[in-house]
Amino acid sequence: MADEPQFPTSLIRLRLGTEDAHYGGGLVAGARQMEILGDLATELAMRYDGDEGLLRAYESVEFLAPLYAGDWVEARGTIIEAGRTSRKIEFEIWKVGGARPDVSDSAAEFLAEPVQTLRAVGTTVVPKEHQRVSR
Repeated sequence: MADEPQFPTSLIRLRLGTEDAHYGGGLVAGARQMEILGDLATELAMRYDGDEGLLRAYESVEFLAPLYAGDWVEARGTIIEAGRTSRKIEFEIWKVGGARPDVSDSAAEFLAEPVQTLRAVGTTVVPKEHQRVSR
């Protein structure tokens, strides 16, 4: 509907490097994905309120598929509800490409179909006195 509020969306694309690998076989810890969610929440608060805000809590976090060093990911966050100071956010992370060491040391390719690796819902808070965008 035309009178429904327009909430911002944030998109981050990045390659996970060897420095992100925490476990054997180049497996990336779930904590790295959580760090990406923090960056998404910060950008969304900046866009919506003109302030970085503070990620307060997660309602849910589901790790759906593993990530490895060399993978390319696309992370999205969208504010879905806004209260006086809280902003509820839906997050997704998708693996969109990866290294192909079976072909050569430098081979890589994008996936025909992205694989969702994480789904989450969280809340960020921006104190009223820090909000610089009028609504």
